[in-house]
Amino acid sequence: MILPASSPPAISQAVGALRAGQAVVIPTDTVYGLAVAASVAGATARLFVAKERPPDAALAVLVADHSQALRLADDLPPAAQRLVERWWPGPLTVVVRRSAASGSFELGGDGSTIGLRCPDHDLVRDLAHQVGPLVTTSANRHRQPTPATAQAVADALAGKVELVIDGGRCDGAPSTVVDCTGAEPRPLREGRIPWSEIVRTIENGGRP
Repeated sequence: MILPASSPPAISQAVGALRAGQAVVIPTDTVYGLAVAASVAGATARLFVAKERPPDAALAVLVADHSQALRLADDLPPAAQRLVERWWPGPLTVVVRRSAASGSFELGGDGSTIGLRCPDHDLVRDLAHQVGPLVTTSANRHRQPTPATAQAVADALAGKVELVIDGGRCDGAPSTVVDCTGAEPRPLREGRIPWSEIVRTIENGGRP
């Protein structure tokens, strides 16, 4: 089923599907994402199956706001704090140590870290407020390009998802991913935010 993001049933249908452990395609401020509710046991397995993605490739988590993120992280190091103050909501994912509150989330990888992002998209943040944090990955087959339209995503993932929310074209660069678990932040993926801007933010104490 494809529903326009502007239609009244879109949010309620997405909330119901996510709470039931189903996978939902959502528009974001970067590319279309494939999401499940982090709190629903076994739901993450749907993402790995839909994408044909190996389980050792960790998944990111979208949050509604800073406070939701803080509950999931064991600690936000000073560099991570500066980055999120400057770039959230926006196309920045910070990788930090997991807290006990997120210890049960099935994210793949070795289970010790969590990639967090607060997207600059009202619909996604609304869903995270209502359902809780969303385990999310790009809405494409593993190692394939992410389609820019809802219909193309639905075609690519036919039979793998229950609901697609159409938010128009989503063809931006992916988020920049920064590992903040070590003594110095390091780039895991340079996306919409250039690494030079990440370094400048850290050096300037979070100021533009």
